[in-house]
Amino acid sequence: MSNLSPDKFYNESVATAFLRLYESTAQLVWNQFMEASWNYVTNITKKNREEMLRSEASRSRHTLYFGSRARLFKTSGYQDPLVQRMLSKLQNLDKAALPQDELREYNRLLARMETTFSTAQVCLNEGPCLDLESDLQELMATSRDPKELLWAWQGWRDAVGRQIRPTFEHYVQFSNKVAQLNGYKDMGALWRSKYESDTLEQDLEVLYQELQPLYLNLHAYVRRALHHHYGPEVVALKRPIPAHLLGNMWAQSWVKILDLVLPFPNKPPEDVTKTMKGQHWKPTKMFEEADDFFTSLGLFPVPDEFWTKSMLEKPTDGREVECEASSWDFYNGKDFRIKKCTEVTIEDLLSVFHQMGHIQYLMQYRNLSVIFRRGASPAFEEAVGSVITLSASSHKYMIHRGLLSQESQDSEEEVNFLMSLALEKIAFIPFAYLMDLFRWRVFDGTIHKDLYNQEWWNLRLKYQGVCPPVSRTEDDFDPGAKFHIAANIPYIRYFLSLVLQFQLHDALCQASGHVGPLHRCDIYNSKIAGKMLEDVLSLGSSKPWPEVLQKITGETSVSTKALMTYFKPLLNWLVAENVRQGDVLGWPDFSCSYEEKFAGRAEFLGMAVEPEKASTLQWLLLVLSAVILLAVLLLASRLYYLDKKSVTQAAQAQDSNTTNPSGQKAGSQNVELKSCFLGVSTEPLQATKRQWALLVLCFILMLCLIGLVVHILIQHRKT
Repeated sequence: MSNLSPDKFYNESVATAFLRLYESTAQLVWNQFMEASWNYVTNITKKNREEMLRSEASRSRHTLYFGSRARLFKTSGYQDPLVQRMLSKLQNLDKAALPQDELREYNRLLARMETTFSTAQVCLNEGPCLDLESDLQELMATSRDPKELLWAWQGWRDAVGRQIRPTFEHYVQFSNKVAQLNGYKDMGALWRSKYESDTLEQDLEVLYQELQPLYLNLHAYVRRALHHHYGPEVVALKRPIPAHLLGNMWAQSWVKILDLVLPFPNKPPEDVTKTMKGQHWKPTKMFEEADDFFTSLGLFPVPDEFWTKSMLEKPTDGREVECEASSWDFYNGKDFRIKKCTEVTIEDLLSVFHQMGHIQYLMQYRNLSVIFRRGASPAFEEAVGSVITLSASSHKYMIHRGLLSQESQDSEEEVNFLMSLALEKIAFIPFAYLMDLFRWRVFDGTIHKDLYNQEWWNLRLKYQGVCPPVSRTEDDFDPGAKFHIAANIPYIRYFLSLVLQFQLHDALCQASGHVGPLHRCDIYNSKIAGKMLEDVLSLGSSKPWPEVLQKITGETSVSTKALMTYFKPLLNWLVAENVRQGDVLGWPDFSCSYEEKFAGRAEFLGMAVEPEKASTLQWLLLVLSAVILLAVLLLASRLYYLDKKSVTQAAQAQDSNTTNPSGQKAGSQNVELKSCFLGVSTEPLQATKRQWALLVLCFILMLCLIGLVVHILIQHRKT
């Protein structure tokens, strides 16, 4: 027995049996974890959170047990590449590599950040408290009052970011330890490993640079429109755009300000949301429409459990829920759900199509090993959902579904249409890129914990050309006001998927026989396009993503060509318009103004306060100065009177000391004169000196107050 090589115990046949054992247990463990997680996010209570944490601990023990044993297999000589790939993926223990007590604390940190985000509200001084999903986002989208927008923008960051910051610092430490226990330098490196590329960072920068002209032209055009609407005091033509004016809590999507930036306002697009409501659409109908789209391609309809178990609307029974849209696989091959607080709007309709794209992906690879039940890459997974929305948002599809009445679009209407899409897609480019640039630099120590907020805004300024509407400090933690940071979800997938979705759309449109501009394509009812999708979705993550991409597009790398082709008519129009207006691309005045006129607030003694309050305080200070002036004058007159009186008394005393009525010297009587200063008996001369000193001090104080009042009045006059 001792002569047997250790490799005999870990040969390929043993590995195959080991993987079968993993599969038979993993489905049950993952199902239990998903059920507990679902119960928590759809009913946020302490009891459900504890149950979720217990279930997650069980899943982590399972991962640790099988993952640590998978590391013992030497796969280099194995014949079956699938066995090699499965063991390789299984060897990543993720956070299960942490010691048990640290894992428990790490899970609690993650739950605390996500719960803080999901339950946060911003309260009016006198009135109700507003939540993010149905109240604050609506306010950011519809209000055109800078003061009101600032209140919501700042209030949300006070309610979430400031609360998360102390937890986030500990989260970073634990995350890096997780990465190091898995053989990576830091958590950023572990996240990047999901893309199986040694040149990911360089490739991302190349993509960003190729897309930058489109973004810069959109930014310059939108900035001028906002400058025209709000005035030069609020939006300057060579500066970054204040982040609260772009119709979205995070300035990642600008589509809600379409009314302010529409290229041809005399040809406004039809209000699809109004049409949907007029046709009495319900959230369920929106999901049925998306399901119909996929079945028209010959793909799977959702199972019956989807309709009975999903959370398609925000509950009205008082439960606290997490409204961030997400799609769920319960690892039993039949239970797939969506969690979304759906509203009847065109934006939510497209979001529904996106989420149903995720569900279709989950259903297509449901027969694979649990190890492979993932997208080909995180970005590919997102792109599959988004590619369907490009067809669903097309004029052709909207006409087909009775949501538009005008049969065709002229060139101006097409520019308007592309602008609405660009405000959603192109405006998102730098935000999607910098989200993980920030976290990667936090993880590798390039960004120190004392500079989190400063460096966050440096990145947003550099890449996005937006700035905070009020001064920020390191007490703030503005990145934490975004769900994906609070919930520990990597974000670079959204940047890559933004490019990938157009690449996939182009390939599917060609397969469907589409002729004409790419933005007019709708693959609805194309069984050929559906078969192409089915062939790649059913692979899950069993193949490296470049192979999967090549299967559908013929290319092995992400390309911006299709995206640039899609938006070419808009880019041509933007370039001509910006040249006509004489606009400068970028933000050469590389600064953010914190002048209080931008914030609708005034300054008083270094504090930012409401203008009315500042005015009241200024008048109080002026009255105080007048009172002190009057007091100084009264004191001066009293001192003058007392000084004269003391001189007279001193002269009389001297005469009295010289002679008395009997002719004797007064010195023998030893007469002493005393005065009083602040209740203390003292020599007259000493009392007089102290009184004059007090007078001078009061006079100096009065001059300081008067000077301060004059300064405040001058500043008030300037603003």
